[in-house]
Amino acid sequence: MFNKFLLGGFLAAAVAVPAMAEDAVDGPGPNLTIEISGAANGTVVIDLLPDVAPKHVAQIVALAKAGEFDGVVFHRVIPGFMAQTGDVQYGKVGGDLKMAGMGGSSMDDIPLEPSDVTFDRGVVGAARAQDPNSANSQFFIMFAPGAFLDGQYTVFGRVISGMEVVDQIQPGDGPNGEVSTPDVMTKVTVQD
Repeated sequence: MFNKFLLGGFLAAAVAVPAMAEDAVDGPGPNLTIEISGAANGTVVIDLLPDVAPKHVAQIVALAKAGEFDGVVFHRVIPGFMAQTGDVQYGKVGGDLKMAGMGGSSMDDIPLEPSDVTFDRGVVGAARAQDPNSANSQFFIMFAPGAFLDGQYTVFGRVISGMEVVDQIQPGDGPNGEVSTPDVMTKVTVQD
C-alpha cells in the first residue's frame, strides 16, 4: 500500500527524547493553532517559517483558513520518530480511513524547499511521496531528532507550545505506524 510519506522503509525505535526548549510561547508567525482530541487532548501551536519555506507555509495557511484540516486524523504515528497528519482528501473523521496517508488536497503539489534547518524535536516537516517535489497537505511533527531527513524534506514550522500534547498522540499499532483509533485535529486556525 502506498503511503505519501516514504523513508525507505525506516521504522524508528523508541529513543530517549531530549527536552525541547519552550522558552517562547509566540513565534514571529504566522502561527498554526491545532486543537487535538483523542488519546491526546489539548492545543499545539506551531510557528510557521515563511522565510524558510514560503510556498509550503502559504499552502498550509490557505488550507487551514479554508477549514480543510478540521477533522483530519493523525494517521501514522511512530513512537520515538514522528506523528503524521494532514491528509484532507482521505483522512477525515467519519470517512473511510483505509486510504488515509495516500491523498492530498485540491491544491497543486509543492516543490522541495531545502534549508539548513535540522529536523530536531518539535520541528514540522512536509510529508511527500518518493518524488521530492510531491508535498501537498500532509505534514509530520518530530518526537525526536532525525537529521537523516535534513535537506530531503521541507521544514516549514516548529512547535512552540503544546509539545506535551504531541507526545500523547495515539501511537500506531499497524504496519509502518498506521493508527487504528487515531487522534484528530478537531480545529486548526491561523494567527498572523
